[in-house]
Amino acid sequence: MTDQAPAVPSATEEIPGKPTSASRTTLSHIMTHNDTNLLGTVHGGVIMKLVDDAAGAVAGRHSGGPAVTASMDEMAFLEPVRVGDLVHVKAQVNWTGRTSMEVGVRVLAERWNESAPPTQVGSAYLVFAAVDADGKPRTVPPVLPETERDKRRYQEAQIRRTHRLARRRAIMELRERSATAEFED
Repeated sequence: MTDQAPAVPSATEEIPGKPTSASRTTLSHIMTHNDTNLLGTVHGGVIMKLVDDAAGAVAGRHSGGPAVTASMDEMAFLEPVRVGDLVHVKAQVNWTGRTSMEVGVRVLAERWNESAPPTQVGSAYLVFAAVDADGKPRTVPPVLPETERDKRRYQEAQIRRTHRLARRRAIMELRERSATAEFED
């Protein structure tokens, strides 16, 4: 065994892709009284933490190292989660760019003492950036969609990315115009 760092592909070297199933994961957690809000249901922030944890594990697995949360969008809470619910957070990489990846997450809940099927209680999309030991962006392997559902998720992720970039551009342009107007006053 050596102490050498793993080889990092150069900018021109192609990284082999990874199938969606290679990093897909499920995180399960039983909800307790410590997780509740003032209404007696599980606090949305607790669910968001589980979502970020599962998505981070998937992003790290896919990228082969550290990855940090860059953004979370479309977090939807569909049903309340209660004390005693067994929550399953399912995550997978939907899309990859050069140094970033979108992770899709579904949140399911079931009563710990019942045999009824789980109910979807939430979903979210997160963008992660792969980073090296110095916190600088590093290249990620392309994701290889395996099923028709994976291919649809890949295409939907591209649409979300286009919208995120357009929204960011529009906000920056508005801020620049506002700053110019304030300067002229």
